[in-house]
Amino acid sequence: MRMLVRLVLGLIVLKAAVANPRFSRQVDLDTYDSANYDEDLNHLHLENHDIDDYEDSVIEIGTLTPPDYSYPVPEASLEEEALEEEEEVPLKPQFIPQGSDGSGVLMGPDTQKGMPTCLLCTCLGGSVYCDDLKLDSVPPLPKDTTHFYARYNRITKINKSDFAFMNKLKRIDLTANEITSIDDKAFTGLPELGELVIRENLISQLPALPETMTLIDASHNSISSRGIHKEAFKDMTSLLYLYLTDNSIDYIPVPLPDSLRSLHLQRNNIQMMHEDTFCNLKDFNYIRNALEDIRLDGNPINLSRTPQAYICLPRIPIGDLI
Repeated sequence: MRMLVRLVLGLIVLKAAVANPRFSRQVDLDTYDSANYDEDLNHLHLENHDIDDYEDSVIEIGTLTPPDYSYPVPEASLEEEALEEEEEVPLKPQFIPQGSDGSGVLMGPDTQKGMPTCLLCTCLGGSVYCDDLKLDSVPPLPKDTTHFYARYNRITKINKSDFAFMNKLKRIDLTANEITSIDDKAFTGLPELGELVIRENLISQLPALPETMTLIDASHNSISSRGIHKEAFKDMTSLLYLYLTDNSIDYIPVPLPDSLRSLHLQRNNIQMMHEDTFCNLKDFNYIRNALEDIRLDGNPINLSRTPQAYICLPRIPIGDLI
């Protein structure tokens, strides 16, 4: 009977263990012998001791004082630094002598209007633009001026002093002013001058010009043949363009340099032409290849009367043939 009771209790315990894992683990712990427990406990104590030692070592390393990188600066260096600060001086703009009289400043010499040329006009590099400012005279220019434009103003006269000592000046454009006279030596002292534009003025006398000229435009003036120097263009070996349209010229201003490409003489008073005006009658092999553009339309000349005058040209002049 006692045996039967134990068997029934064992079955109940087994059933409960299968149904509840926690209960199974509890039974295992209950049946765990004390000897094994003590051995494991001693082993666990040893491991904890090792961990404590490791933590102590970590703490010991982590609490090391970091090195000091703030090195002291010698007193001599501090003194030198202070001296350098005292020596620093702000930069100031330097005044540059400019202008035809040598008294100009950075913005160019003062004009009659009481302001520097480069404030009144526009200065870009070596170019000075004074267009449409109602000027009645040429303003003093910086000495390094290479190109000067004063179009559509009220300038009436060009004096010799206006461009004195302008050794870098290459181009002058005085289109559409009221110029009636030009000093005959106003341009001869300019060693670099190559282009002169004085069209649409009231000029009756063409001034003497340097041999360096490449372009001359004096159209729309009152220049007569008497107003042009004898052999005025002969020595201009670099002259390419000569424009004398709408003047009062009676004849073609010969001799003309072989370098000439364009000659515009429209609407003048030219009535006749010599056969040697362009060609060399003593040398029929002479060919003037450069001169391709001759305009004589609007003149009272009949080009068909002088056919020998064009045999050396690549093209015959433009004008009346009747």
